[in-house]
Amino acid sequence: MTEIATVSVTPFLDQRPGTSGLRKKVPVFQQPHYVETFVQAILDSVEGIAGATLVVGGDGRYFNREAIQTILKLAAANGVAHVITGSGGLLSTPAASNLIRRRKALGGIILSASHNPGGPDGDFGIKYNVSHGGPAPESLTEAVYARTRSLNGYRIARAPDVAIDAPGRTAIGAMTIEIVDPVADYAAMMEQIVDFPAIRALFAGGFRMRFDAMSAVTGPYAVEILERRLGAPAGTVINSVPLPDFGGHHPDPNPVHAAALMTEMMGPGAPDFGAASDGDGDRNLIVAPGLFVSPSDSLAVLAAQAPLAPAYAEGLAGVARSLPTSRAVDRVARALNLPVYETPTGWKFFATLLDAGKITLCGEESAGTGSNHVREKDGLWAVLLWLNILARTGKPAADIVREHWAAHGRDYYSRHDYEEIDTAIADALMADLRASLPGLPGRTFAGLTVKAADDFTYTDPVDGSVTARQGVRILFEEDARVVFRLSGTGTSGATLRVYLERFEPDTSRHGLDPAEVLAPVVAAADALAGIRARTKRDEPSVIT
Repeated sequence: MTEIATVSVTPFLDQRPGTSGLRKKVPVFQQPHYVETFVQAILDSVEGIAGATLVVGGDGRYFNREAIQTILKLAAANGVAHVITGSGGLLSTPAASNLIRRRKALGGIILSASHNPGGPDGDFGIKYNVSHGGPAPESLTEAVYARTRSLNGYRIARAPDVAIDAPGRTAIGAMTIEIVDPVADYAAMMEQIVDFPAIRALFAGGFRMRFDAMSAVTGPYAVEILERRLGAPAGTVINSVPLPDFGGHHPDPNPVHAAALMTEMMGPGAPDFGAASDGDGDRNLIVAPGLFVSPSDSLAVLAAQAPLAPAYAEGLAGVARSLPTSRAVDRVARALNLPVYETPTGWKFFATLLDAGKITLCGEESAGTGSNHVREKDGLWAVLLWLNILARTGKPAADIVREHWAAHGRDYYSRHDYEEIDTAIADALMADLRASLPGLPGRTFAGLTVKAADDFTYTDPVDGSVTARQGVRILFEEDARVVFRLSGTGTSGATLRVYLERFEPDTSRHGLDPAEVLAPVVAAADALAGIRARTKRDEPSVIT
């Protein structure tokens, strides 16, 4: 019989989960009892854990394997009946969401810090997804946080580590552990969503693509689906082996961190299509030869063209975007007479709308796009849907984007990130902005006149819940917009994100440099918030 030990601990006071779970530097999680305390708090806060099935897996970053072994022993000691994990402990976030739904699990513990850097000094994260496959609601994450501050011990099985590198079954005490091929169920789902025969024909006709898996978890999924099942030439997927430190790179699929892909796609002899995914496989980068497709534009194009894929042939129920995402998809929704919802940042808000059947597609400006097939954003799915559109239309990706702008207008868009700034400075900046809101309408900043200004509050149309203080939103008479918010995805200091947007209906102006078009909006944002004066920085850390 497996011994169950109760280990006494002093509560950690820094374990409040954010919108994407608990994220800290690896050395923080490596502290004695730190993982155990947080996971025990999850197990104590989730109803029905005894006798339940859980999915456990992660993106393969540093400390992933050690944390999984700890979680398995905690689960066994707390009465979990069955755990499903991927070979090597690997599961992309969308694949984990699919497994939770397909296997009717109570939920899942996902180990990831998404697009954040990995390695011994990098980031790590743990989050809980509920039975519909999506992130835990705030009521549960707050319950977990409260429990972390009050528990004085955890229960753990005294058992050796289990072998998880190959599909099969094993056990810890009475708890069975099922190790599955992490790709198989996900790939089968994709075959039901997009037109695989059409995409096979596209590749058979000489279509060339480059997919950068960024040495992260999507590599095995992309190789299996793109190269083996769809017939893309070997080598189409680069950086395909998941590495604990992501090869020393930052696994964020944007033009800055996917620089090699961008150079290839902007150079002579570029492939017909370029794409990338992030650390845990839930984000995507889309790039045509000579043209970066912003995530906001990508969402809008997918919404307009989705019925070309079998799963969406009957049309869409509606669409949704997060507050900071550009309004490009709103214009598609109006043209198609579809409902459109503006939500706070965080996939859980989309999950509620998806569960209620109010929307079919949704997305965030931070390269996350998804649909009703899972309750997480899904990077490879977005790439496959793009390939479906290219195969069915027979048009180059750049032509599809430009035709979209001609039909709906172009929303020039950019995001400026000020990373690791002093938290007190960031909080004061946002507080002063909020205090200034009543007096802003009618005032002019850098030649732009404020039409409306508010601190975004969301009332959920499904459950009536109210989520306040989600970002300061400034609308200008000139059909431009600025949104200010503090990000919850970093692990040190504060990240101020400034989202800049300006609509241009004139097709003769659709080929301008976004920086040129947005320059007045950038100047207005600085005049409104005093960013340079407060942060002592002349430019953002990252511009995307």
